[in-house]
Parts: sequence; C-alpha cells; structure tokens
Amino acid sequence: MMNKPRGVVTTAADEKGRETVYALSNEKREKSPPWVAPVGRLDKASEGLLLLTNDSEWGARIAAPETHLDKTYHVQVGAVADEHFVQALMRGVQAQGEVLRAKRARCLRAGQKNCWLELILDEGKNRQIRRMTEAMGVEVLRLIRVAVGPLQLGNLAKGEHRALSVDEKRMLDRALRKFKE
Repeated sequence: MMNKPRGVVTTAADEKGRETVYALSNEKREKSPPWVAPVGRLDKASEGLLLLTNDSEWGARIAAPETHLDKTYHVQVGAVADEHFVQALMRGVQAQGEVLRAKRARCLRAGQKNCWLELILDEGKNRQIRRMTEAMGVEVLRLIRVAVGPLQLGNLAKGEHRALSVDEKRMLDRALRKFKE
C-alpha cells in the first residue's frame, strides 16, 4: 500500500513527464522491485491510500464494482455543506447523463467558507466525487482516500509505501468473500 501524494499520476509512464507512483515506489530501493500494478486509480489531484499488487486477479476483485467494497474518502469542498447537500450526495446527483451517489456521507468539520466531508463509495466510477460535487456547483479542494474496505491508511507518510501485513491481506480477503455470499 502507498500513500499517494497529490500531483503524482497513477500510471507506469507519463507522456507529459509527470512523477508516477512507480517512481515513488522505486526511489528507496537498491535493487529492481517486483512488477506491481495499481488497484484502481487516484487522479493526479487526489491523494491517499493506493493499493499496488503483483496479483492482477486479486487487484481486479478489489476494484470490481460488483464487490461493493467500500472506499472511504475525506473531501474538502469549497462550500459549507448543509444537511440537504449531504443527503443529496446519498440520494444521487445527475452528472453527465448518469446518477452518481455516495453510499454514506457526513460532514466531519466545517469552517466559514469550506468543510470536510467523509464520503463512502461502493462502486467508484471515474472521478465520481468530483463529478457529483461539480454538478451541485461545489468545487473539491482536496480529496484523500483514507480506507479501502477495512484497510485504513493510518499514519503512513505521503509518498511512503509498505507491504500489507498477513492480517491486513486476510482482512481484505474476508471483506471480498462477504460479497460473494
């Protein structure tokens, strides 16, 4: 798992020369790392928990919308979200011809001009959170994925990565099995 910083792209090579998650994962290694691929994506402006794996089948199960594995995000938006805004995110927002919704949403804290929301998605469509808030006339200022299923980002520093523990891998596998039943 990696704590992807904002500004880094989730791709092996970038035609625009931007820093990639692969460059980050290779920085501190003396020998060539094993092949890994990202599980899902975080866009350039997003940050937080990104899983990388050399088991493409496992990665596909984690990312598959039909598993409905929760992905939890902390999102700073450029408005103070009231209860109506939060409820609309869960009811569904019409954006670019489709209805997008959060499984759960709540306000974490609010200032005078912006606030932090916690949004839980169980499908993860392309740029879903940004598209939902944009359709409601609100800009996303920061977007951080803090959990995938039961796996928490915790205090892993930005740009750092580490292997999952055996218990963390089992925890994710149990969460996936729950959706097969």
